[in-house]
Amino acid sequence: ILLWSPTLQVRTGTRGDKKNLGSFRRRRSGEPPLDKGPLPWLGHVLDFRRDPVNFLKKMQKKHGDIFTVEAQEKLDFSIFAEQMVRRVFGYHALEEDHQLALLSTKKHLMGDGLELMTQAMMTNLQKLMLHSLGSARGSNPWTEDSLYRFSYNIVFRAGYLAIFGTASSESAGTLQKADEQDRLESEELFLEFRKYDQLVSDLAYGVLHPRRKMEAERLKRLFWRALSVEKVREKDNTSRWVTEQCQEREERGVQRPMLGRFMLVLLFVSQGNTGPSAFWLLFYLMRHPEAMKAVQEEVDRVLKETGQQVYPGGPPIDLTRDMLLRTPVLDSAVEETLRLTAAALLTRSVVQDMKLKMANGREFALRKGDWMSLFPYVAAQMDPSVHPEPHIFKYDRFLTPQGTKKTDFYKDGKKLKFYNMPWGAGVSMCPGRFFASNELKQFVFLMLTYFDLELLRPDEEFTAADMTRWGIGLTHPTRDVRFRYQLRF
Repeated sequence: ILLWSPTLQVRTGTRGDKKNLGSFRRRRSGEPPLDKGPLPWLGHVLDFRRDPVNFLKKMQKKHGDIFTVEAQEKLDFSIFAEQMVRRVFGYHALEEDHQLALLSTKKHLMGDGLELMTQAMMTNLQKLMLHSLGSARGSNPWTEDSLYRFSYNIVFRAGYLAIFGTASSESAGTLQKADEQDRLESEELFLEFRKYDQLVSDLAYGVLHPRRKMEAERLKRLFWRALSVEKVREKDNTSRWVTEQCQEREERGVQRPMLGRFMLVLLFVSQGNTGPSAFWLLFYLMRHPEAMKAVQEEVDRVLKETGQQVYPGGPPIDLTRDMLLRTPVLDSAVEETLRLTAAALLTRSVVQDMKLKMANGREFALRKGDWMSLFPYVAAQMDPSVHPEPHIFKYDRFLTPQGTKKTDFYKDGKKLKFYNMPWGAGVSMCPGRFFASNELKQFVFLMLTYFDLELLRPDEEFTAADMTRWGIGLTHPTRDVRFRYQLRF
């Protein structure tokens, strides 16, 4: 990775090792500038927590592109690190957990496995989106709703059913009753998940108020029960991504109560960001009519090319993985949306004292035990020298004049390998990105196929991103947006 961008080196210590604590940290020769912060032992954690982007810009202006800050035990950005998984989800990871998850994800959320998951997602999206809607346009006036709640609700529930399985029609009595059970159960789970999701950021940073911590523990126990191995095995159509990983951990001695906690990890990593992404994509499309028109035309063209048509009383469309590979305009709109809203930290642990060579030729000494984090949101995604007018949504930013995917981006005359990093980079790049991207594209493709969409107040002030989510993953809006929709036919 070219570290020409603002880089945050984070030092964490343990209470039992006083020589590593903030008051005793001293900058050594060749090391990046050290900024201990205003608070003993805590360092900069509260400043970072309040506004990560402005904090990093302030540190960059003060110290340059690479610097060290103190953040005693509170600023551990590696969400998948063992201590974070334990703190946020209650799961005690195996030593080989990451490798097991990586292999299973590559097997079942890529290639042929991805095709099966795409089909399951499509079935469940349509089951939820089209439920109780009539087929005659005249009898279906505009329906008003809150866009963030609507998008997150549908995508989360469909993803949950596709991954963890659906109610058995045999035990429910009929397929219709099983579908109704799925709708009710997934709705209840979504409502609880939203409560938990609002606590995750503070949980991750270790700054959750004691009263809210009690609520977080209540919600964790609720999910451990709802996602228990016993309950999941009662379902039909459970994904191999879930069943295989559970079996592998059982074979390694993980007890079933702990497997329920692992299920919560899978639920969060698979569904915690896709719903908010769907909101932002639809929001940007509706705020930019030229973008909506271009994507709508592409969706209609792909449907026509596959001989499919939506009409009253007709069958649901069959949205295949192959169709999703023929949408360069939608792909560009998705990538632009993620450029504007994905704000995770890419973190590495320094496992031995080393020298880090920068793109400008300078070298810095790094200490064993420190964390090194890159914030691509500032480093690349919002850099005006890489992306002109970076704060403006341009649906075709990632399209060439020929209408193909654009990959040539430059800084200071040099072509960049990493110009947009919503999924991470290198060995830590999200292995489930293909499934997540398909979920997002399927939702928007189906919405534009079945419905006309409008913002109720298109000229109102732009909804801002919640700054407290920066550093964790995808940003959420500070407030919801009202919209309306009706069937196109």
